[in-house]
Amino acid sequence: MLPSLESLQCFESAARYLNFRKGARAMGLTPAAFGQRIQKLEEQLGVKLFVRTTRTVHLTEAGTTLRDPVERCLRMAEETMRAARGERTPPRTEITLGTRPELGMSWILPQIDRLEKALPWLQLHLYFGSGPDLSLRVRTLDVDCAVTSIRLSDPKLDSLRLHREDFVFCAATTLLARQPFKRFEDAEHHALLDVYPDLPLFRYWREATEHGDRLRFGRIVRLGTVEAIRLRLLGEAGVAVLPEFIVRKDLKAGTVRRIFPSIKPLHDYFRLVFRTDDPRRWLFEDLARSLVKMPLQ
Repeated sequence: MLPSLESLQCFESAARYLNFRKGARAMGLTPAAFGQRIQKLEEQLGVKLFVRTTRTVHLTEAGTTLRDPVERCLRMAEETMRAARGERTPPRTEITLGTRPELGMSWILPQIDRLEKALPWLQLHLYFGSGPDLSLRVRTLDVDCAVTSIRLSDPKLDSLRLHREDFVFCAATTLLARQPFKRFEDAEHHALLDVYPDLPLFRYWREATEHGDRLRFGRIVRLGTVEAIRLRLLGEAGVAVLPEFIVRKDLKAGTVRRIFPSIKPLHDYFRLVFRTDDPRRWLFEDLARSLVKMPLQ
């Protein structure tokens, strides 16, 4: 007897979350009922699919082998239902997209109506967080995907490139008029503003020149978010390397000025990040294509 689609859906949910309680919640079942369906599937197939301890859940070799065929089977079943109903678009889908506050407010939030018009089957929810927090939440499936420029080294995460992110080493024009920054030695008279102790923003300038390590700032202030850095920079509290799109209007208005303009900082890319093993890659590819068409602002 062939396994039921519900049993396969339970397996897919358990394999995705590697947590039976989360998998049961996603399926709308009690943990006991969910566990019974997994057990029945294992009995039907004659193999053990999961190894469970009091703290962890792991796929067995048979479970790992089964993932791709199950995902294909479920997609085909879904497509069969839509074809029978005459539906030509994907089913209504809700996803939570993580983003940094300043990027979400300036770029993604103003584009939500346009996104949902381009992808009418998509219901988009937003979550705001820092780069490391976003990566962790995608990894643990607390959010479905995230837009971030943080450098990835986790094999459980995959990404699609969106927009190039350029950077500017800058300060308030009034601050530079009062306290010039024309020589590397002038750094000792200024505070460097950055987000974290490892100075991820300043690194884009420091690694762009062999002279990057010659700057010795009077102090370093960590502010946690890019927008907080911009506001303190405008308040003459220090100098900073910031994404160009964040200070574009300030540069044009003349309230912010570049430091060492002949040295061009390195660039990065915003990426749409999601789980490598998430079967909805097609959905993230559609979303990424739509985001690429929307100018960064």
